[in-house]
Amino acid sequence: MTDYGNFADFCRDTGNRWSTLPVCYLFNQAPTRDNIGWIGGCELKGIPLGGEDRLANLGSILLCGIAILLSSFLIWKSERKKAAVGRREMQLFLIGYIVVSICEIFTIGGFPLNSAVRKVFVAVHLASIVATTWILLLNSLVGYQLLDDGTPVSIGLIFVSAAAIFVGVGYIALDTGFSWTGFWDSSLDGNNRDYALYTLYLLAPIVFLTIFFLLEAFLVLRILGERKPMMYLIAAALLFAIAQIFQWVVSVHICTGTNGKINGGLFETLFTLLAVAMIWVFWSSITEDDWPVSTVGAGTGGYS
Repeated sequence: MTDYGNFADFCRDTGNRWSTLPVCYLFNQAPTRDNIGWIGGCELKGIPLGGEDRLANLGSILLCGIAILLSSFLIWKSERKKAAVGRREMQLFLIGYIVVSICEIFTIGGFPLNSAVRKVFVAVHLASIVATTWILLLNSLVGYQLLDDGTPVSIGLIFVSAAAIFVGVGYIALDTGFSWTGFWDSSLDGNNRDYALYTLYLLAPIVFLTIFFLLEAFLVLRILGERKPMMYLIAAALLFAIAQIFQWVVSVHICTGTNGKINGGLFETLFTLLAVAMIWVFWSSITEDDWPVSTVGAGTGGYS
């Protein structure tokens, strides 16, 4: 037997009862259910609010607020780039990231909520992550102009496909959290082995992001014949990688060193925010008005 599909160790090391991994709040060990926690690890305690209530992850809540404001600003900036290829598609990605950030406040932020309400936010959170990374993948295809960007067909295909992913992942998460059918109940205890959510929530976004990087790198290097935008793309990839290191590797050590006040989830939120901002900078850099039209093949529609 392998550890594929197991969430227990991840939930233990990312904050135990108050994990900074949203999927953990669907399982029996979480405060949304039996509140017994996972054996070992370091418990993220956060700050007291009075009585028994605590705000587990104030830092991530504040950073999510900044992420929402910054993403809204970038949506506005995108709107001003009238001739930019993929403007509407990039705005869809930023809207998806805003939804993820809002959900993060009420899931891993530890904001005091009714358990049922928190599980709903978790389901939306997981579904939004997968759908948003899918939208980003489709953004990488926009530059190849297989379809005219910004048209109802282009926007419609992205929205409908992302909505289908959102509904599918969201349903699995809700059925797991509320045990509607009992089909996923085997994942609630023990090692919390859940093949569906492990594949959709953990692995699928990595695949989507990898394809996005490769397609954009090919577009910049082979079609546009430029190197400068690659700095922004590589920076975004490195920032995202650093975010994952803080979440999966360093988190428990930060938690132990601060006696449970913070863990790596705070820095994962920060570096993910920076990665999203750098993706926008990359997109903006390849849609500048001074790109020579001749650098793009005749069948690609061209950057303006």
